[in-house]
Amino acid sequence: MIRRTILLTLITAASLQAQVSYERILRAGQEPQNWLTYSGNYNGQRYSSLVQITPENVKNLELQWIFQARSLEKFEATPIMTDGIMYTVEAPNNIVALDAATGRVFWTYNYTPAQAARPCCGRVNRGLAILGDTLFMATIDARLIAVDAKSGRPLWNVAVAKPESGYAMTVAPLVVKDKVIVGTAGGEYGIRGFIAAYDAKTGKEAWRFYTIPGPGEPGHETWPASNNAWEHGGASVWVTGSYDPDLNLTYWGIGNPGPDWNGDDRGGDNLYSCSVVALDADTGKLKWHYQFSPHDEFDYDSTQVPVLVDTQWQGSQRKLMLWANRNGFFYVLDRATGQFLLGKPFVEVNWASGFDEKGRPQRIPGMTPSAQGTLILPGNQGGTNWYNPSYSPKTGLFYIPTWANYSSLYVKQPVEYQEGRNFGGGTPRPTTPTGIRTTVNNYAKEDEGIRCHSRSRSTHRPNEMAVQDDRCHRCRRLDHRFESALQRRPRRLLLCARCARWKVALEIPGRRARHLGSNDLLVGGKAIRRGRGGQFAIRVCVEVVRHAGGVQVN
Repeated sequence: MIRRTILLTLITAASLQAQVSYERILRAGQEPQNWLTYSGNYNGQRYSSLVQITPENVKNLELQWIFQARSLEKFEATPIMTDGIMYTVEAPNNIVALDAATGRVFWTYNYTPAQAARPCCGRVNRGLAILGDTLFMATIDARLIAVDAKSGRPLWNVAVAKPESGYAMTVAPLVVKDKVIVGTAGGEYGIRGFIAAYDAKTGKEAWRFYTIPGPGEPGHETWPASNNAWEHGGASVWVTGSYDPDLNLTYWGIGNPGPDWNGDDRGGDNLYSCSVVALDADTGKLKWHYQFSPHDEFDYDSTQVPVLVDTQWQGSQRKLMLWANRNGFFYVLDRATGQFLLGKPFVEVNWASGFDEKGRPQRIPGMTPSAQGTLILPGNQGGTNWYNPSYSPKTGLFYIPTWANYSSLYVKQPVEYQEGRNFGGGTPRPTTPTGIRTTVNNYAKEDEGIRCHSRSRSTHRPNEMAVQDDRCHRCRRLDHRFESALQRRPRRLLLCARCARWKVALEIPGRRARHLGSNDLLVGGKAIRRGRGGQFAIRVCVEVVRHAGGVQVN
């Protein structure tokens, strides 16, 4: 029976029919049952015209199946859906083909990144691209891989950049015509970012656009002539762009300059960091650019998805680009020319007061990182981050996840560039007072990684959430999730951590919290030893899984 099942699965997998042509991707809106590219279609709107699920019947939805990824990494991938087959990624770089109706796995392609891979912010991947019968995946060790969509068989594998120098790729590729377009991450390691296109059949590089212009190129004058800051100025790319087939332009958001929080040695605007660039999809030549945050020192990556909309603007039909930026402003640009049309804050902002006629932000004096620390809104996570926006042509509304009432204390520190080493030049410190847990400052940002702060003891009363002795960003995130899960419980869970050393205690009403060893857990007044695999069963609340990378809540 087992052999028969395996044989049936192999036969089914071999008969998978992908055949996603470029023309199908162009007309993706006519196939709402499919999801053929990262944002659903080239315009980045993430809008679906499906109408089967409504506000009236959504309450009747039931769980159909569950896919358990063999990974404890963050899940940031958007699946590709084509004709009943779902293609997704187990972080960091395994591809899985699933039956969308049953959850059955047809095949899995396993890839082990090189040990030199050092993505700053987790071993994550945001998804795949498809063309014909081929899937494309960018890896955290900066390689681009093509895989047969029917069988999972690798077709080609090419190096895009050197992981030893800090380069990585977490972006979902974008297919345009016969090319696969990707961008490189690694801004926190002093890379020189670039966007590159590769032949979909062979993997041969077709063109490359450096996001930091070299000597003699337009924009190089925005970097100092007295040093080589441009060579390791960051400007990474880690979220997928959009494409306008009528203009044959592909649009990509560019990350922050390096060092992140100290711009003393990189005077000038530092193009094309914190910008959107419009590139000819055939040649990679720059058509226009707009810089959201000139000479950024707040780590305000402009790596959000460009949302393309054709609509009326002040009485005229225009090709628009809508953009909710990490710097806290919402923008409207003319995507044919790059003309600035509107800039308006969507969260509280204190680093700029507005814009001049050309769309350059008007900076507020003194609002820069300092040795003593400067309070800036929005904080280091930004008003938004990599989270996908959407636009509804039905309502005319733009939707974006945001961080409201959020600030960081930006502290500047000296730093020297060393290949493959962190090149931050400071640190953003949380502004939430000790002992107060809010939705602010609880999550490590995408390109921040894990940083621990100095130890500070705290006191607490019974039935309140206790504050950990050693506070690091990952614990900070988990504390918030536990607190939310236990708001209706008389018990509170305390996670204390000194980076990799974890302690767990359960506070009981009327009693003081007990601190236990990293292998023990107090449940209902009884100590339980940690079992094989590091799993604790906390029947009254949640599960805690201990692993080498930290703790994850299920």
